[in-house]
Amino acid sequence: MLLEGKTAVITGCLQGIGRAALEIFAENGADVFACCQREDERFTRDIANLSVTCGVSITPVYFDLLDEEAVKNGARFIQKSKKSVDILVNVAGANFDALFHMVTMEQLKRTFTINFFSQVLFTQYITRLMLKHGSGSVINISSIAALDGNPGQLSYASSKAAIIAATKTMSEELGPKGIRVNALAPGVIKTEMTDAMPDDVRSRMISRSELKRIGLPDEVAGVILYLASDLSKYVTGQVIRVDGGIG
Repeated sequence: MLLEGKTAVITGCLQGIGRAALEIFAENGADVFACCQREDERFTRDIANLSVTCGVSITPVYFDLLDEEAVKNGARFIQKSKKSVDILVNVAGANFDALFHMVTMEQLKRTFTINFFSQVLFTQYITRLMLKHGSGSVINISSIAALDGNPGQLSYASSKAAIIAATKTMSEELGPKGIRVNALAPGVIKTEMTDAMPDDVRSRMISRSELKRIGLPDEVAGVILYLASDLSKYVTGQVIRVDGGIG
């Protein structure tokens, strides 16, 4: 098991890429703080079963990325556990699509609060735990929209581009302290966010890929696992596309 004896913090665990990362981490022996926006009875049952099946500890942590105090309280809860955190995976995000001239300041502020400001704040708290033992891996989830642009996604693409800039800056600052920081740029992945895209937009993006199909959350989670494990212990400051060959 690639993560045996490790403790990870993963955001966005209710569904999609975050849920897939939670499952593959547990299967590979990691204890997980599973961060979600809200409580969910089915999720609570699922993680209890997963914990027993995999023989690991899975602790739910609930907070809304739009609420700065809630983000701080979630991080403090993890700090108070006194567990040594080895991995942070920032998956949670939101998308409010609109063409450039229709984008409002409220949409911009809301998108950046969820996708950038709160994630930087949360990462500040969690990496302080990593500094105590001088090692760790941070994986940020960006998007190919941040690298290529995408019509109707100015707010989303810009916030995800900010995450890439933050990743590179953090990797330079934290690398000498033993903490690696990398980002993934997924393409068209089968999630609720992608399901909400217009059919023609989704089809056009898939047609641009070399594999000619939509990606699955567990295919992204496999790359997250690689970056979290010692298999990538000399990899930092990178942005890895997981897009089926788009571009």
